[in-house]
Amino acid sequence: MRYLTLLLFLGLHISSITAQSSTYVISFDNAVHHEADISATFNEIVEDTLSLRMSRTSPGRYALHEFAKNVYNLKAFDSKGDVLPISKNNPYEWLVPKHDGTVKITYTLYANRADGTYSQIDETHAHLNIPATFMYAPSLSTRKITVDFKTRDDLNWKIATQLPLIKNNTYSAPNLQYFMDSPTELSNHKLREFNIDGQTIKLALHDPCTEEEASTYFEKVKKVVLAEKEVFGELPTFDYGSYTFIACYVPNASGDGMEHRNSTILTSTRTLSNGGMDRNIGTVSHEFFHSWNVERIRPKSLEPFNFEEANMSGELWFAEGFTSYYTNLILCRAGLITPEKYVEGLTGTFNYVWNSPARQFFNPIEMSYQAPFVDAATSVDPVNRENTFISYYSYGSVLGLALDLQLRNEGLNLDDFMKLVWSTYGKTEKPYT
Repeated sequence: MRYLTLLLFLGLHISSITAQSSTYVISFDNAVHHEADISATFNEIVEDTLSLRMSRTSPGRYALHEFAKNVYNLKAFDSKGDVLPISKNNPYEWLVPKHDGTVKITYTLYANRADGTYSQIDETHAHLNIPATFMYAPSLSTRKITVDFKTRDDLNWKIATQLPLIKNNTYSAPNLQYFMDSPTELSNHKLREFNIDGQTIKLALHDPCTEEEASTYFEKVKKVVLAEKEVFGELPTFDYGSYTFIACYVPNASGDGMEHRNSTILTSTRTLSNGGMDRNIGTVSHEFFHSWNVERIRPKSLEPFNFEEANMSGELWFAEGFTSYYTNLILCRAGLITPEKYVEGLTGTFNYVWNSPARQFFNPIEMSYQAPFVDAATSVDPVNRENTFISYYSYGSVLGLALDLQLRNEGLNLDDFMKLVWSTYGKTEKPYT
């Protein structure tokens, strides 16, 4: 009897865990007009009125982007299918009262910008940045999430994402933070992968290239991975045993790169056969370095990432700047650019920082504070950035150079410093201040 009681308890417990999840379904029947149809179900709701939001920010981006502007045709239903009232609390929040513990919503998303911040849907791909795509319930942020991607089989779409696969086209996330940090590409992409230290490095390449060109480019990616591993002495431990470069090199994309915990988004209008073979690899170098520096060597100011307000950090001169210092250094070490090309780029960065009048206004920490105004942010009024702002990418890169040169006087170099930072803050995932 005790055995049967235990089985019953475990069954009910597992059932409860399964029930307490948020589920999404997204389909693309009207992709030709840049639209997706999305449904979401939230159950076991304890509050009388459920708050639903579209994010205002995106991981790795620090400005506001107001993704709610691309959502329309929103409807809400209870568990019996009865229509529920919806009211707006502010431009990016909806309130759903009078539910029976379950709320199902349906809405249409318009998306037509493929980069590291937004989403794009057409008949070449569904390029999905999760905060720009999915509405969420803040009160349920710790619950597991499942999402079913209804791929366009007629367009030979496959799925590339860091989300763990459940089965078929259904994926999961342990919570809202991981879900929002998991960009997903649905397209007829080419896939390459290799194993290193018991983990898998993947390249999902959406580019009208030949198989031979894809393999040639992947060899460059591998060289970057190996060169960056040498800096830190080891790869990060990726959460599900793999890391995915999601590269979208098509004319309808916008140039960008965006780091995520177990993947990165790489976008460019340059296809591999149109200059991208050599010119796109720099973004690969920069973004993969972030899998150590900023994803795991993490500023406390960015934890947890805020989806409702701009995210300000004074540490971007290190998180982005030191990463920028290594970007071309890694390419040079890997033999992907010449030493002359490397020095030329370093000289340009140094001259920009040294000669800028902005140094009299803000130090590197204060420059980092400006990110919500400059990191893909938009404004219509004239500003005086040319005279008052130095990119924290460049400022930090020059500081990285200075520290590297100083350490070399002591028989060390910046790699030794990065290994120390990694062992102290990265492997332990202890956010720093």
